[in-house]
Amino acid sequence: MSDVRVKICGLRDRTNLDAACEAGVAYVGFVFFPKSPRNVTIDEAADLALATKLGVAKVALVVDPTDELLDQITGNVPLDMIQLHGTETPERVAEVRSRYGLPVMKAIGLSGPEDTPQIDIYAKVADQLLIEPKAPKGSDRPGGNGVTLDWSLARRKYWTRPWMLAGGLNAGNVAQAVDYTGARQVDLSSGVESAPGVKDPDMIRAFMKAVQA
Repeated sequence: MSDVRVKICGLRDRTNLDAACEAGVAYVGFVFFPKSPRNVTIDEAADLALATKLGVAKVALVVDPTDELLDQITGNVPLDMIQLHGTETPERVAEVRSRYGLPVMKAIGLSGPEDTPQIDIYAKVADQLLIEPKAPKGSDRPGGNGVTLDWSLARRKYWTRPWMLAGGLNAGNVAQAVDYTGARQVDLSSGVESAPGVKDPDMIRAFMKAVQA
């Protein structure tokens, strides 16, 4: 699995950022969503982005963002990608991609086969896709809930855009998840946390060791 690329999302401090970069992640994600325990300010994200190891992609996660918010983020934080994690339409995805000149990843929540046609629709306008379980009913966050995707929905799927598998991944199940689905990229947040929003360097290293084994 050594060629599997990892994105750790929701990083909030230098210690865990450094641990992730040193362990070999391909992407780090900064969350701009006040309802999330992983939310960071623009100033905090700017400091973290500037401290990120060269070659590691810096991703801003936003939920149904206004142009004003995106202007503030992109104007102050050195980024490599925007991750749209709300109910953005394909038209909005294309607009954000065009306006900011950055690659865009669109998160798509699946609960059953009836949701998978969305993947082909968004593949026409996004640079990458993040495939995850739909948020539980009543959740005030679209992702980062620790819920595991029904892997059969993504098994050996060869969509026209690079995609990431997300949802409930941890050091104990990532090998099985990658083997079953064929995913070449994985994304996680709560799977390396000791408490909501609190990353753990040892858990980060254990996860990366499981991926690289």
